[in-house]
Amino acid sequence: MTASPTALTTVLLDVDTGIDDALAIFTAALSNEIDLVGCTVVWGNVDVQQGARNTAAVLQLAGHGDVPIAIGAAGPRGGAEAVFSPQVHGADGLGGCADTAHVPVLSRGRSAGAAGSPESAVELMLRLSHEHAGVLEIVAVGPLTNLAAALDVDPTLPERIRQVTVMGGAALAQGNVSETAEANIWHDPEAAQVVFDAPWELTMVGLDVTMTSLITDEHRARLAAGGAVGRFSSEILDFYLDFYEQYTGERASGNHDALALAVATGLVKTTLSPIVDVTVDCSEGPTRGRTVTTLEGEWGQWPERDGARHRVVMEVEPGFEERMVDLLASAHPEV
Repeated sequence: MTASPTALTTVLLDVDTGIDDALAIFTAALSNEIDLVGCTVVWGNVDVQQGARNTAAVLQLAGHGDVPIAIGAAGPRGGAEAVFSPQVHGADGLGGCADTAHVPVLSRGRSAGAAGSPESAVELMLRLSHEHAGVLEIVAVGPLTNLAAALDVDPTLPERIRQVTVMGGAALAQGNVSETAEANIWHDPEAAQVVFDAPWELTMVGLDVTMTSLITDEHRARLAAGGAVGRFSSEILDFYLDFYEQYTGERASGNHDALALAVATGLVKTTLSPIVDVTVDCSEGPTRGRTVTTLEGEWGQWPERDGARHRVVMEVEPGFEERMVDLLASAHPEV
């Protein structure tokens, strides 16, 4: 059943396309509840050029090669050296599978897709914010360098954005690059602080909840038995699950980026998401990149604080992973 146009959630995805980003892009492109109007690419899992190629490959495979893609920041806001994650996502960001789709190299600062115009990530973000003023959802699943740069150029951007959802941070959970820090925030804490300080509605979907939304080897096998999208998803997940197995002893990974997309668009309902204040540790010490929240009281009994603006998702209803796997496995797009 196809949703009516008024039911669609208008989404701009800001990605650093590795394996979990690819699952989020597939979900956004294939869901009949989402209108994916653009992808902006930032450095993170891979360099920004490779991220753009990966994004284009995933969109083409999903039958949505007309979605505009624009390249953004190649490194952190302060000019520090960019650090990537080949051990998690493979040297190409897609578990060694990026070359299965032949996508031309994109020039830095140019967009690909239907528009084909020379837009940077900031320019595309600002243009879409005007074209979809009041309804545009920004879902950021990489370092927040692009969003911070857009705020630098146009501080009025929050007035036109319905909501920003960030996959990043850890409120009470342990970090994944240090004891306290999650990777997307740790990559560029200064940019993250700018984004958290901006006067828009912001939802943080961090490790507290994404590590409870697991993609298992059974899911991977179901994807492998599906169509082209499912088979490709299975192939890239093979690498991802290998990485997780080294550390947990189980072939199961957090469904990080797709879960953030699902929260933003209502594909999954939150069951515990207190509104609190969040700040980012921008020190040079061992807690750099930590998201410091005002969660207080006993577990699950946090009062909302006057003036707080950050919704921190701690629990969601079960079952999204099953629905996502079904969506990707059953997809037979016309490429």
